[in-house]
Amino acid sequence: MNRIFFVFLCLLTTLSNRAQIHEIGVLLGGSNFIGDVGPTEYIAPNKPAFGLMYRWNRSPRHSWRFSYLHSRLSSYDEDSDVPSRNERDFRFKNNMSEFCAGLEFDFFEFDLHSSEPQFTPYVFTGLSYLRYEGLYIENGEYKKDANRGTIAIPMIVGVKGRVFKNFVIGFEVGARNSFADDLDGSKPRNSKYSDLEFGNLTSKDWYVYTGFTLTYTFGDKPCFCAD
Repeated sequence: MNRIFFVFLCLLTTLSNRAQIHEIGVLLGGSNFIGDVGPTEYIAPNKPAFGLMYRWNRSPRHSWRFSYLHSRLSSYDEDSDVPSRNERDFRFKNNMSEFCAGLEFDFFEFDLHSSEPQFTPYVFTGLSYLRYEGLYIENGEYKKDANRGTIAIPMIVGVKGRVFKNFVIGFEVGARNSFADDLDGSKPRNSKYSDLEFGNLTSKDWYVYTGFTLTYTFGDKPCFCAD
């Protein structure tokens, strides 16, 4: 009984230690907007984006991830391939900050304790909270109404690999489906601007982050139980 208890206790300690593998780092890349103003290409970053990221690796195949991302969303009708948008010639800029939490799944085992090279594609999804400037467009000019908040669903694909001993570098593309339709001012949330609505009023706004992640890893190594 004592031997079984010892093995069980050691196993719990091992799992606990393996769970204490952390990563903290930065996101550096660009953003682009997809909505009722400007072009509709999904991956076409036109403004810098940067942020902070933390991963809590619960196993070699999945981790909890938390991040903060800041960028200025911007789009111009003159850059669109749609003739009607070219003729309309609207444009906007919007400062946004995103707080995101969710689950990242690795296609291959990504064991930061291993001395072997580590590389894997991954996918991520979760829930984001977005702070932005509520806009409306009047006489072809965008104007700010009030700061707003909304929810967005992130859908991210990427690849990552360990470089050196304690650093992981990755590249990812992540589309966010927001629950708002006034990032570009096309459907103001303030009812007094309802006569200024335009575009597809049944489709919400999207934005995309494309760029690199660089994290520093730290945490306890697993214990190994003696027979």
